[in-house]
Formats: sequence, structure tokens, C-alpha cells
Amino acid sequence: MKYGLTVLLLLCFGAASAAEPKAPPSAYYDNAGREDVLSGGARMIPIHTPVGDFKVWTKRVGNNPKIKLLLLHGGPGATHEYFEAFDSYFPGAGIEYYYYDQLGSAYSDQPDDPRLLDTARFVEEVEQVRKALGLDKDNFYLLGHSWGGILATEYALKYPQHLKGLIISNMMSSIPAYNDYAAKTLEPQMDPVALKEIKRLEAEKKFDDPRYMELLMPHYEAHILRIPNAQWPDPVNRAFAKINKKVYVPMQGPSELGASGILADWDRTADLAKIRVPTLVIGARYDTMDPAFMEMMSKRLPHGRYLYCPQGSHMAMYDDQKTYVSGVIDFLRDTAAQK
Repeated sequence: MKYGLTVLLLLCFGAASAAEPKAPPSAYYDNAGREDVLSGGARMIPIHTPVGDFKVWTKRVGNNPKIKLLLLHGGPGATHEYFEAFDSYFPGAGIEYYYYDQLGSAYSDQPDDPRLLDTARFVEEVEQVRKALGLDKDNFYLLGHSWGGILATEYALKYPQHLKGLIISNMMSSIPAYNDYAAKTLEPQMDPVALKEIKRLEAEKKFDDPRYMELLMPHYEAHILRIPNAQWPDPVNRAFAKINKKVYVPMQGPSELGASGILADWDRTADLAKIRVPTLVIGARYDTMDPAFMEMMSKRLPHGRYLYCPQGSHMAMYDDQKTYVSGVIDFLRDTAAQK
């Protein structure tokens, strides 16, 4: 794989380390011809679905004709807000990026119709967002985290002709493999007394019992975000507080120790070789997702690259921030430089 930085990229990014924020170039603030100037980059985009028309919220930050990154949040049913950590780094790297709340999430319409909870429908939603934002194969990058990684994978398989690059963050390509890892690797690390009580509460379907989350918190602090819960950053707390359970529970399932909903049988491992766009896979040592499995994924992708976050967990953009952000920026720069 050959890389050569263009003059434009040198002017936009400079030679400083990717993880070191710096002032964006003046062109980064150029809003000429943008329809979203009045709203500070925010737009409500019309979405057509088989059960009606709705609107989803997006917001553009910055201007870079070579790199336009659309962010797909997790959940399903969470929000874009936990991606706000990128505000500390992406502008200084000259990256144009787009926040986006998927249909059913807080900033977007929230129709209560289970027919909308379909991965293929979400893919078509992303494609409509891409068209509305004017992103194309010369500049369109997709970063999907957690459930967003499933959605990004499905999009890349359906619409590879529109993508310049793909980032699969903290998401295995197989839910059955994830469930196996959770049962055989993660659960044995938990306090056995607490695990027994968690299993009892799950058997009694007491998922909303405050005790259930209390028992799970040590697991969250070990594998979701390795910061004491009382110190979790505000964007994370806002995103988690707004999770739409009418989206999350049917798709993920009610248990926090594995997936049992609509996504339970999802597995695209055999199809990774079909994704021919440059792809970065991000894994983390303490993640709920098996980092060794994710490294394997990167090797099955024809143009795959692996980023390992040795201090990170599922929210590695927080607990191993510099490793995560530097790796993402380096990948975007390298891919943008390819001819």
C-alpha cells in the first residue's frame, strides 16, 4: 500500500502529532456555499421509510473537501453525544466530521414502530443521509462504534462504491462470537456472588431494578469505561441517559452480559473479504469485544489495518484517548493521500 501526502494535506494538517490539538487552518472555517450556516452546521434530514417519512438530526463541524467523516453511534438507540470527545482533536487535524442521531435517537424523530428496527432499513437511512450531506467516494469516511460498527459494516457491504474509507470501532463481526466471549472470558472475571445475583434478577426479568445496575457497575468500570462512574465525562452520561429502550431492548436484548435481541444471530465474518475499501479496525485490551477477534477481522479485510488500544475498554476514545484519536487521524490522512 503506497501513501503520499498531497500539498493540500500538508497545508491542512502540518507535521505535528495527530493527538496534539492545534489551531485549524483558516480554510477549515470556510462556509461558502453551505446551506447549514444559519444553524451552525445542524440539519434535520428527511428520511423515507417503508412505514412513513421522518427526520434525523445531523451537525457538520468544519470544512475539508478531502475528508468528511460521518459518525455512527452505538446503542442501538443511544446518541451522538459521546463522540463530542473528538471536538478536542478533529478540528486541529482539519477533519470535517458529522454528528448524527439515528432514527429513534434523542435528537431525531422517535417513531414507536417495531417495523423500523431492521438493520437493512438503518443502512438505507445512512445512504439517504449521505446523499443529503453530499458525501461521495472521494471524501466519504464512515466511523461506526459498537452497534454503529454493525451498521457501518452493513453499509460497506451494500454501498462500497460511495466510500473512501471505513472505521469499525469496538465491534466484533459476529454477535454469536461476542456472546461466547462474554460467557467464557468476561463473566468468569466478575465477582461470583454478584454474578449469581445478576443472573437471578435477569431470570426474574427485573432489568429495571436499581440493584441490577448497581451490581453491573464494577463490570462497566472494568470493560465499558475504565474511569470511576462518578467521574464519567458529561458527554457519556448524556448519551447513556437518553438511550431509547424501545430501540435498544428489542435489538440488543435486555441483558447487559450479552446480546439476545434482533441482532443475536448477526454474523458478517465470512463477508469481511468483500469489503475492499481501506478499513481500520479498533480493538482495546479491556473491551467487552474480544481484541484478538478484532485483530483477526483486520487481517481478513483486503485493505485492513488494526489499531490496538492497550489501556482502553469499550469506550476507548475516552480511556485510551490519545492512542485512539491518533490512530483514527493517521488512518484518515493516509487514506486521503491514496490515489
